Amino acid sequence: MRWSSVTSAGLVRAKNEDGLCVNGEYGLFAVADGMGGHQAGEVASRLALAVLNQQFQRLVDESGDVGNSLLQAVKEANRQVFEESSRNETYNGMGTTLSACVIRGDRLFLAHVGDSRVYLVRSEEMLQLTEDHSVIQELLNEGRIRAEDVPLHLYRNVLSRALGTEAELEVDLRQVAVRAGDRVLLCTDGLTNQVPDETIRALIESVDDPEQRVQDLLRLALDRGGTDNITLILVVL
Repeated sequence: MRWSSVTSAGLVRAKNEDGLCVNGEYGLFAVADGMGGHQAGEVASRLALAVLNQQFQRLVDESGDVGNSLLQAVKEANRQVFEESSRNETYNGMGTTLSACVIRGDRLFLAHVGDSRVYLVRSEEMLQLTEDHSVIQELLNEGRIRAEDVPLHLYRNVLSRALGTEAELEVDLRQVAVRAGDRVLLCTDGLTNQVPDETIRALIESVDDPEQRVQDLLRLALDRGGTDNITLILVVL
């Protein structure tokens, strides 16, 4: 298993509120896109990732249960971000997306909140393993808007679920079978809002060098405006 990662503030934002976690020893990979005024978004994403990494290692070492350990680590991250938001007026209302996966053998365990994404690329197919927790996605699911309406929609950046904004959190948790040669991409919406899925797939379907491909994807997002923070992790199995 090989991997590479990159994060950038982009060309418009003054600061980078995204974050990432790469823990090769435990097969844990995660991206987060923080939100909130002042430095709150950055605080939320960094705190969530730090708690996730620490708690997952502790829990899985104790129990050996990868899926439940990942779920409980995300919930603990939610608790700590929410408590920090409630305790510190400067950070009131902060939150973050969090998309995390653990790769063990032929299984991928995934926990997800928000609109960052995880994709699985196999041969010429790319499957989005996460569903966006956003107002736009809800409207699409209900058939109230069309896909072509999304780029200009008033609520295109509004989340329906985020980590740290409430005391209790609903987390999407799933397992996926993986095999040698698969590519797993975790990314924030700074990439997916700028670069179409088909372009992403074409770039990484036959990747030999994950480092080169993450740089290629970052360059594409920047060339197309770089209007948001951009973070991605590419894992080659």
